[in-house]
Amino acid sequence: MNLPNKLTLLRVVMIPFFVVCLLWEGGTNPTLRYISAAIFIVASLTDMLDGKIARKYGLVTNFGKFMDPLADKLLVCSALICLIELGQLPAWMVIVIIAREFIISGFRLIASDNGVVIAASYWGKFKTTFQMIAVILLIFDFESLSLLAAICVWVALALTVISLVDYIWKNRKILTEGGM
Repeated sequence: MNLPNKLTLLRVVMIPFFVVCLLWEGGTNPTLRYISAAIFIVASLTDMLDGKIARKYGLVTNFGKFMDPLADKLLVCSALICLIELGQLPAWMVIVIIAREFIISGFRLIASDNGVVIAASYWGKFKTTFQMIAVILLIFDFESLSLLAAICVWVALALTVISLVDYIWKNRKILTEGGM
């Protein structure tokens, strides 16, 4: 098990601790919210770090190709669902974001069956970045940052839809029988 894969697994292991700290006492304990924010930030940074290390040192593995995007989805979706529980996000927004992840995962599965690898697009990377920033701002829940948090949430939602349309358009042949 190489370092990038260990970082990916670390990210997955951090998720339950993040969720417990964020939801404990109904999310009203400021210290636990700061701890959950710190865990989320560290987990988010491992996402950036594991990919850079894997590419730089030729440590890209099939495990990493599978687990890294899954770990990202688990981290962000867990946070978004917690924020519904805390009344900070409407469920419909989270449903749109999670639906996009299922659709893209389905596309990747079909493509994989046809021997095609669908790489992450810049739209998808921007989407993930804005989602993570929005989550961090919402966890901190500072009144002075509420407008910025709202803007980041809406930008993340827009990028979610844009990246979905981009994936579908660029890979539309995957959906047609024998389109590969």
